[in-house]
This record gives sequence, structure tokens and C-alpha cells, in this order.
Amino acid sequence: MNLIEWAQDAHILWQYTVLFLLAAAPWMDVSIVVPLGIVWGLSPFSVGITAFLGNFLLILLLGLFFRQFSVWRAKRRMEKGITTPTKKETRSRQIWEKYGIPGLALLAPILVGTDIAAVLALTFGSSRRHVIGWMTVSLAIWTILFAVGSIYGFSFLNLI
Repeated sequence: MNLIEWAQDAHILWQYTVLFLLAAAPWMDVSIVVPLGIVWGLSPFSVGITAFLGNFLLILLLGLFFRQFSVWRAKRRMEKGITTPTKKETRSRQIWEKYGIPGLALLAPILVGTDIAAVLALTFGSSRRHVIGWMTVSLAIWTILFAVGSIYGFSFLNLI
């Protein structure tokens, strides 16, 4: 039984719980979670709200606990011998320098992910309030775009 079959057979509360947890996971984004929930056959509106809240929770936690996360991340990078910025970090820095936090936040879901962009924006010196605010706006916009795109795209492909 694969994940889609399980999700279609599971109780609706479990379906939304799994979606929320996936959205709150650091490596997942609304670009993955929203289409997944819609393919499962769940309400696009409810999927959007659930994915938004899960991803927002992660951004909020990263904003609130940035100092602790930053210390842990620096230690981990040191242990792995990573001394140069990654490709995502370099790209994010260029966007941040050119467009500021609004540009980075609005482009994050398609370029590096909202969680990585939030951490990098805080690292670059943006205020916690601005990062959380702009990431929230970005998440809302991208959640709507991915929900609408998924509905029409999957309908066109006869998947829903």
C-alpha cells in the first residue's frame, strides 16, 4: 500500500494531521504539500489552510528560536567541514541584496524553500518581525497559487 492509497483510505482527521505535519517539516513546502493533499482527494480550501498553518508554524518557530538554531547549525556545519556557502545560500544572498526581504520571501518557495529563506534572511540581518511578516504574505500567496494550479492541472490530467 503506497502513501496515496493509505491517505485515501485513512480517516479524514488522519489525512489532515499528516498534511499538517508534512507542511511543518523543514524539508517540505506548500509547493509539495498542497498538490499532494489535492491528489488525495481532500478539499482544496482545507488543504490550503492546513498546509499554510503547518508551514507558518515552522517559520514562526524558526523566527522565535533563531539564535539557538543558528548555534546548532554552525556547529553542525563545522563538524561536517563545510566552510563555504551552499548554492542555495549564495542564490538567496544575491536575491536578498537585490530585492531585500520582500523579494526573498516572495521567491523563496520556488527557489530555496520558505524555511531556508527565513533562516538566511535572519542570518543576513533582517528583523525577526519583517521576516515572519513577509514569509506569511509569501506563504499565503503561494498556497493559493499552488492550490489553484493543482486543481486545474490535475483536472486537466484527469487525476481528480
